[in-house]
Amino acid sequence: MERARVEESKIDELIAWMKSILFALLVVLICQEFFFTPVIVEGSSMLPTFQDDNRLIIAKTTTIDRFDVIVFHPTGSEELYIKRIIGIPGDHIAVKDGSLFVNGKLQEEPFVNLANENVIAGKATGDFSLEQLTGKMEVPADHFFVLGDNRFDSTDSRIIGFIPEQSVVGEAKLTFFPFPEAGFINR
Repeated sequence: MERARVEESKIDELIAWMKSILFALLVVLICQEFFFTPVIVEGSSMLPTFQDDNRLIIAKTTTIDRFDVIVFHPTGSEELYIKRIIGIPGDHIAVKDGSLFVNGKLQEEPFVNLANENVIAGKATGDFSLEQLTGKMEVPADHFFVLGDNRFDSTDSRIIGFIPEQSVVGEAKLTFFPFPEAGFINR
């Protein structure tokens, strides 16, 4: 009789552990699907902000604003890109003499890679206006204009055009690897 209770107790404990593990797994899957997900940075388009192989957490439920870093699917692709939002709907974007102007106001860009060997006289970005690149005067509703921080090595809105809001997976919020660089992402 005593032996049967011990075995029954072990089975009950095993079932309790299995329920706990399944519940934890379910919580992780729900969080990953609806709230946040990990991504791996590939390439050098976001240098110096992110290195190739950095691991990030992106938030899927966030309000996105100018200069936030987003992860998105380019139109017609399942690939993931990571870039910085430069223009939000209604913005007029131009770069003159290597300086970014949003709605006619000069913007500081401390995140731009000025260490690239292609930077000439402190200019990381060639001059352009939104009209020259897209034929539009301003960023359309429900779209973003994005650029990589490493402007000489970035496939961004200068090449792929505006990014539809529905193609955004989320905003980069946290670096968790490599460990010395771990922490929250600031603009």
